[in-house]
Order: sequence, then C-alpha cells, then structure tokens
Amino acid sequence: MAYTVKTFNLSRKFGDFTAVDKINLTISSGEVCGFLGPNGAGKSTAIRMLCGILKPSSGKAEVLGFDVEHESEKIKPLIGYMSQKFSLYNDLKVRENLDFYAGIYSIPVRERKKRIEEMIVLAGIEGEEDALVASLSPGIKQRLALGCAIMARPALIFLDEPTSGVSPTARRQFFNIIQELAAAGATVIVSTHFMDEAERCDKIAFFHQGRLLALDSPDQLKKNLDGYLVKLDLPDPFNQIETLKSLPFVNECSFHGLSLHLLLNHRDCIEELYKVTGVKPLGLTPNLEDIFINLLRQQDKEERRELP
Repeated sequence: MAYTVKTFNLSRKFGDFTAVDKINLTISSGEVCGFLGPNGAGKSTAIRMLCGILKPSSGKAEVLGFDVEHESEKIKPLIGYMSQKFSLYNDLKVRENLDFYAGIYSIPVRERKKRIEEMIVLAGIEGEEDALVASLSPGIKQRLALGCAIMARPALIFLDEPTSGVSPTARRQFFNIIQELAAAGATVIVSTHFMDEAERCDKIAFFHQGRLLALDSPDQLKKNLDGYLVKLDLPDPFNQIETLKSLPFVNECSFHGLSLHLLLNHRDCIEELYKVTGVKPLGLTPNLEDIFINLLRQQDKEERRELP
C-alpha cells in the first residue's frame, strides 16, 4: 500500500530534551488522522517535521513520496498548513484575504476568481465576502483561515490545534468541512485535545511525552481495551478512590465528572466490586479518555519492566 505519510523511528531533540521519540506512522490517502494528546506531548513538533519546517534529529519520514529531510522544498508546495495562530489580515476584507493567499500560492489570474468562490462556498462564509476580518466571529475567522490554507487544493492538509478558542458549534462545523475534504481525496492530519473531534477521525495517533502510544481507528482502540469498564456512582468518591485502586481486580480507577470509571480484570469482577462498595456498577462502552488512561498504564508497566 502507498502511504501519504510514513515514518520510521522519527525523532527530534532540542538539546537534552526529546520532543518526539522514535515514532512510526502510516497514514493513507483520504484519511483523517487525529494527533491526540496533552500540551507538550510532541504533536506540533511532529507536524513541523512532516511539513519540512523542522529537520529530524534521527529517523526518517516520507511525505507524498518525498524525504522530509532532503526533499522538503518539494513537499511544501503540495501541502496546506493551518494553526490556531494562522495569519489573517484584520484590516482587509474576506475576499481580499482570499485573493492575497491565492497570490501566495501562485494561483493563475484566470483561475483566481473561480478558486476564491470555491473556497467561500467550501468554508460556508457566503454573504461575508465584503466584511472586514476584524468584525468576524472566531468561528467564521477559523473557516476563512482554512479556506486560505487550502487555496491550492493540497493533497495533504496539516491542521495544528485549529479549533482552540471557538465554540462547540463552530468546531462541529469546521470538522464537517474536514470530512468533506477527506471524502474528496485529501489526507488530513489534525492535532487536537478535544475527544469529540478525535472520535470523528478515521485514525487516531495518541501522543504522550514525545512517544506514540497507539495508532488505530477509534473503534479498534476501544476493542483493544484490556479489561471490562464500569461506571460507579458513590456518595463520597474522593475518599474512596485510593481504596478502589488497591483492589486486586481493579486495573484502573479515574474520575469522570463526579462518577468513577473502573477498568476491571474481567466482567465477572462486577459482583466482587458490588460486595466492596454496596453500589451496583454499570457496564460502559469506553470513550477515548478511557483508552488514553489505559495506554498510559500500559506504558508505565513497560517502563517498569525495562528498569534494571
């Protein structure tokens, strides 16, 4: 299979600090891949390497068939890139911003008007063409920024935390556009810390402390959970969580709102838990937060085994 993005032990260090640690990715054409993890997990550094902006310290990566270290200038014209700080010109109108970026991407003059109209429709900003950017809502600015970033119809689109600071409704609208782009054949890599966005990705790359903990579809990641997940509502959960964690049949225990999610060794342990707490646990379908906590536990176990 030909991959749009393929990496082999890709790493980046800044002095003694390892920002990205030997990650191995394979992302196919037409996929939306979510880079998920906390701030400082290595998501943005990985994207900057794949864009050809930052050279790897070690390892290799191919993007659209080109080596990121030695052929970065061939990659840059073929990709679109947008971050939460994407530059729009507030003192220009919407159409003027689009026209400016059409020039940046060398869109031929005879095609420019048609391409700008295409971006206006795609971004869902019809009727705002003559508005000053400074007057727009954050959600409309965000969609305009995406239209500017993909003006050249790139085969690969990088979106680095693009939905920070906008409403949940605006985030959903934005993600609808992302999925339309993927359906048309573009590959999209989007870094996020929003679990609801990650659920809509074809594939998720979980990052933590520079490492890639897992790379798979949301459904497959949930199937791979090593245990049986339950929800427990206790009258005083804060004072009971440490006791629950110490039970031999409890793999994990964490807060989700005022409820506790417990990962049991197997389903048969429900009765044992009921005997301890006096409260009937409810079986749960795991969400991505549960998956992430489980992956962290697995990584911790592996690191302990590696210690002398």
